[in-house]
Amino acid sequence: MLFMKQKPLNIYSWNVNGIRAWYKKGRFDQMLHMKPDILCLQEIKATPDQLPAELLAPTGYFTYFEYPKIKKGYSGVAVYTKIKPEKVEYGLNIEHLDMEGRMVTLYFEDFVLINCYFPNGGGESHRLEYKMKFYEAFLVKLNKIRLKYKKIIFCGDLNVAHTEIDIERPKENENHVGFLPQERAWVDSLIKHDYVDVYRETHKDERKKYTWWDVKTRSRERNVGWRIDYFFTTENLIKNVKRAVIHDEIMGSDHCPISLEIEI
Repeated sequence: MLFMKQKPLNIYSWNVNGIRAWYKKGRFDQMLHMKPDILCLQEIKATPDQLPAELLAPTGYFTYFEYPKIKKGYSGVAVYTKIKPEKVEYGLNIEHLDMEGRMVTLYFEDFVLINCYFPNGGGESHRLEYKMKFYEAFLVKLNKIRLKYKKIIFCGDLNVAHTEIDIERPKENENHVGFLPQERAWVDSLIKHDYVDVYRETHKDERKKYTWWDVKTRSRERNVGWRIDYFFTTENLIKNVKRAVIHDEIMGSDHCPISLEIEI
């Protein structure tokens, strides 16, 4: 693990809203040009057998995919890593919550990395219930991992804007899924368990930095957005963060990529 000791890790996370379309736009090449040590993608909407060789096994990276086993063209996550993990787990080990292929956990020598695409919770009422159950089970899993592994990083699309400065129009959305009190309270509970929202910790009261914009209303042009994509770390790692960036200048999805530079 000498590689990790020599320089900070560059980790990128991006909800690509369909990896095949994203790839055809040249965004995968763009990401590789930025030389991530680890690249985490969410909402890939594809299975490995549907991917070209460059996406399936790019030179220099180990690849891990999780996807729905029943519903194709939906959900799914991928991880590309230059560092081979010692162990990889898929899902929460709860069958009804793992059917949609939302989570990959990689165990490295010095830390654990989780890439997760959390449920949206919109639409039929049972979807919000599913989302809240997923949230609760995720925190239980996280705390269980921490009993043995003290350094944890998790990233992905959490599908919730935590505070009023994480959304352009908080009053208009206070009854909207993604900004409901119970969803925001769950993020509060993460923080109470000593997990740190890296971007907010390092940018404090910064406003108008978002990671998702509604395509139908062309809200990106007006920056009417939501910050719903995150990096969290255990509290013992926050001092090692060199920088956290929202790359809102990069197009290719209704989300933009975020990145974390950190010493482990």
